[in-house]
Amino acid sequence: MKNSSSFTDLHLPVRSISLPTRVHPTSVKLESALNHLKTWQISSPVMGAEMLQNGLVGLAEMYSCIEEFISSITQTQQTLLRHENGQFLEEALDKSVTLIDTCSSSRDLLLMMKENVQTLQSALRRRRDSSSIENEISSYMTFRKKMNKEISKSLQALKKLEGKNKTTILSNTTSDHDQHVSFTIKVLSQATAITISIFRSLLTFVSMSTSNKMKLGGWSLISKLMKMRPLSSSSDDDHQKIINQVESVDFAVYSLHGSSRSSNGSDSDKASEVNMTQKMLQGLNVSIEGLETGVDSMFKCLIQNRVSFLNILTN
Repeated sequence: MKNSSSFTDLHLPVRSISLPTRVHPTSVKLESALNHLKTWQISSPVMGAEMLQNGLVGLAEMYSCIEEFISSITQTQQTLLRHENGQFLEEALDKSVTLIDTCSSSRDLLLMMKENVQTLQSALRRRRDSSSIENEISSYMTFRKKMNKEISKSLQALKKLEGKNKTTILSNTTSDHDQHVSFTIKVLSQATAITISIFRSLLTFVSMSTSNKMKLGGWSLISKLMKMRPLSSSSDDDHQKIINQVESVDFAVYSLHGSSRSSNGSDSDKASEVNMTQKMLQGLNVSIEGLETGVDSMFKCLIQNRVSFLNILTN
C-alpha cells in the first residue's frame, strides 16, 4: 500500500498567481501563503512526522488567509454567488464535505493509533511473560491491519476529489472570465489541491507497509534501517525507499513478535529488542500527538471554511 508521499505528484507549478489589477491586501497574503506551501512541498520530498506537522501548520495559515479573503472582500462573495449561478460555490461546498470527512477520519485514526501505541508500551514495560507480550503485539498488529483498511477508504475518496478538482482548474483555464473571477477560482481550487496532497501524505505516513521486507528482514534489518538517514537532495533510489518512523515501528513490532515465539536467541538479546521497541514507540507517540494537534487545527479551519461558503449562499 505504501506509495511515495512526495507532494510533487500534483505537479503544481511554483509561480505566482496572477493577481487582479486592483490588488487587495488579503489577496496578497493568500497568494503568499499558497506559493509558500508550493515551494515547501517541492523542497520536502521525504515526508517525516516533523515535516507533516509543518505542512499542517502552513495549511492552517493558508485557510486563515482564505477566510479573510472571503469575508473581507465583497467582490469575492459576489463572484462566488453569481459565477455560473453559484455553480462553483456549490462545487466548493461539495468538496468541503470530503475534506472534512477525511480530516475527521484522520483525527480518529491518530487517536486510536496513539491509544494502541500506549497500550503496547505499557505491556512491554511490564514484561510479565512471553505469552502476554505476544498477545499484546498480536493485538497491535491486528489493529494496524484494520487501520489500513480505513486509510484505503480515505485515500480513494481523496482520489475522486482530486479528479473533480482538476476538472474545475481545467475548465477555469479554458473559460473567458474576468480577472477577479479567475483569481478567486484558481486560488480556491489550488488550496483544495494542496489540502488533498497533505492529507494523502499524512495517511500514507501512518499506513502499514505491505512490503515483504517486514516478513524477511528480521531485527538486523531494523537496526540497519534505523541508522540510515534520508538525503532530501539525493536522487539515489535507496534514499527514496527509506522507511519512515511509523514503518520502522511496524518492522520492529513484527520482528519482536517473531522473536517472542522463538526459542532462539539469548534473553539479553530479547531484552535489548524490547528496550529498543519501547524507545521507538515512545518517539512515535510524541509524533502522533504533534500530528493530532495539526489535524485538530485543520478540522476547525475546514469547518469555518464551509460555514463561510454556506453564509454566502444563504444570505
